[in-house]
Amino acid sequence: MRVLAAMSGGVDSAVAAARAVDAGHEVVGVHLALSRSPAQQRTGSRGCCSVEDAGDARRSADVLGIPFYVWDLAERFQADVVDDFVAAYAAGRTPNPCVRCNERIKFSALLDRALALGFDAVATGHWARLEQGPDGPALYRAADAAKDQSYVLASVPAQRLAHVVLPLGSEPSKAGLRAEAADRGLSVAGKPDSHDICFVPDGDTAAWLTRRLGDAPGPVVDRDGTEVGRHDGTHRFTVGQRRGLRLDRPAADGAPRYVLSISPVERTVTVGGAADLLVDEVVGQDPVWHRTAPAAGAAVHVQVRAHAAPVPAQVHADGDRVVLRPVDRLPAVAAGQTVAVYDGDRVLGAVRAA
Repeated sequence: MRVLAAMSGGVDSAVAAARAVDAGHEVVGVHLALSRSPAQQRTGSRGCCSVEDAGDARRSADVLGIPFYVWDLAERFQADVVDDFVAAYAAGRTPNPCVRCNERIKFSALLDRALALGFDAVATGHWARLEQGPDGPALYRAADAAKDQSYVLASVPAQRLAHVVLPLGSEPSKAGLRAEAADRGLSVAGKPDSHDICFVPDGDTAAWLTRRLGDAPGPVVDRDGTEVGRHDGTHRFTVGQRRGLRLDRPAADGAPRYVLSISPVERTVTVGGAADLLVDEVVGQDPVWHRTAPAAGAAVHVQVRAHAAPVPAQVHADGDRVVLRPVDRLPAVAAGQTVAVYDGDRVLGAVRAA
């Protein structure tokens, strides 16, 4: 096959490209320039798409002996990921930009361009497994549960996964992968992993959003509507948040309080106790099922955040509306958050919390 290897400049994508070469594919490396004004250097494990990253990707491609290109997708990334992120927070939702990037950049814009240029597939360094079945590819969790990234791929449609190669899915550990990279002579073998939101390099999401949305002060209220504090903007909060609430009046029982809901129009943040946060169901929309929708009442597991533990639930899908009922009550899921649905280790699809 002709395979386009997406090379971020990190160790995962470099080894994924190397394994694609080992498999006998005709491999070409490509680095995605996603920032309009890339920094010269990364800041530890934060940031992405720096000039340093592009150079690291090029050096890895040179070691592997494959052609290498840089593709500028900065405008597409700005519109489909960054602007979407800002708009979601302004509307009181909590998006996952990594999910959006995979949906709209890596397995949409990048894959479409690759197929148009005659490539058969795109290879990436995601930690997840693809297994071919009679109905096409099925997506599974990675062998290394600590590195599993199937959650951020759950909303990529199956027809797109048919053109994807994931060489790292069966790797047992990151330590082994780094050792392999060193044995191959790849200079990125010891490079730190990227964490947090790539376009917020200092990790302060609230301050980053405030620079774009400005201050919009309002009250923090309890469930009875009594004002217990003030805030500088609802975009600084997400459902379930405990820290940074700046409350003037403690709870009567002295227990911690959490964000229960966000109303950007009224500029109101409502807080309550841990028990108030628990819900019996999660309503989802915009479902992406890798096959057909699960039967009504089907027993599944749901994962509500990238690093959350999966919990058993029942699923009830009715067109664009999906209701997920956990066996045990769970903390409320913020609107806009992706919820991945599993059958064991197999990904069935994903919905977006309404």
